[in-house]
Amino acid sequence: MDSTPIGRLFRSPAMRAALGLALGLIAGIVIVSSGSASARTAAEALEPIGTMWVNAIRMTIVPLVVSLLIAALASESRSNVAGRLGARAIALFVAMLAGVAVLGIVVGPIVMGWLHIDPSSAASLRASASSAPQPTLPGFSSWLVALVPANPIKAAADGAMLPMIVFAVVFGVALSRLAPAVRIPTATLFRGFADAMLILVKWVLALAPIGVFVLAMGLALHLGTNLAGAVAFFIVAHGAVLVVIGALLYVAARVGGGVPWSEFARATLPAQIVALSTRSSVAALPAMIDGAQRVLRIPPEIVGVALPLGVSLFRVNTPASWIISGLFIGKLYGVSLSLGAVATIGIAAIPMSLSVPGIPSGGLFILAPLFVAVGLPVEGIGILIALDAIPDVFKTVVIVTGHMASTSILARRGANSGASSEARTPAVSS
Repeated sequence: MDSTPIGRLFRSPAMRAALGLALGLIAGIVIVSSGSASARTAAEALEPIGTMWVNAIRMTIVPLVVSLLIAALASESRSNVAGRLGARAIALFVAMLAGVAVLGIVVGPIVMGWLHIDPSSAASLRASASSAPQPTLPGFSSWLVALVPANPIKAAADGAMLPMIVFAVVFGVALSRLAPAVRIPTATLFRGFADAMLILVKWVLALAPIGVFVLAMGLALHLGTNLAGAVAFFIVAHGAVLVVIGALLYVAARVGGGVPWSEFARATLPAQIVALSTRSSVAALPAMIDGAQRVLRIPPEIVGVALPLGVSLFRVNTPASWIISGLFIGKLYGVSLSLGAVATIGIAAIPMSLSVPGIPSGGLFILAPLFVAVGLPVEGIGILIALDAIPDVFKTVVIVTGHMASTSILARRGANSGASSEARTPAVSS
């Protein structure tokens, strides 16, 4: 295998998808510029391939997420951290995700309101999509009742993600209460099922260059040169929102964790550098542990629970990133998202982000059911995966910063509640 830097670069799934995107855009623009009716007809004949690839993504989502949740909740390792500190950590993750969701609901429509796509081009693209028309969202009481599925099998068949997550969480917690002789084999079964689904997901992602090429060519056929500006706007706008979230995490560490600005920055920077270069929060875990213990002086018993649990479950950017992504696809396809639809994406992202698989663009991979729920074309998922290489760098840095901020807050709360007699007393900067 090619071990040169160029070879390693093109072994990256994100770069291969980005290459498929670039080639598809070029091919579509060339066909539009040539004015050849036969070339356009041939290109449009390939569009079902892109739809098949998106359908392959959709078929893996429900079994993957449900099996991951049940296996995680029922496993012995998860039950061991389900004490007071683990419960506080999960509650803090949910609270921070809710804050980011509110930020996304408020800021997302304002930022993406500056993006303008030619209405006729968007209408043409929307007509070529295979998604159903935008549904009428239920009222709050109906939405709340629907969270408890009367028939989990039907909910799975309908792709109703939130009810399935509720069922999986309740089932996983119930399974964790069984005797080890029953619980461990059942948890192992679901873990094996999840691992098999992850292999299937990797096969689907391996076909991303082909699927993305066809989808991007279709975009270029309908949007022409408008698409380049829209893509650039999305990347810049998404990056700017992530920078704001990162800055707010420093504020959270200072206010909630009592950590001086300079100390938190010094503890977090090595992990951020690893995240920047690897696009992996798991790879940054050793640097986070070192920074938390050596620089922030957080006790090992807190670090040993908070950081691994955070790496497994906590992706603080998800609600805002999903909202920005949904609004962008809505602009491309001329689908207007109401405030209720935007709020649905943000609220659903809170529990769904806790089950994001640890694969490239894993957060986007499970976004398809939400797109269906708010009437967005699922073809947009492939475009977002192809565009994820640059935003994902910012996402990973923000995620790592969120892990460090949440651990700092937990350390202060643990010290105040007497969870650890040796927890650091937060320094107060002048």
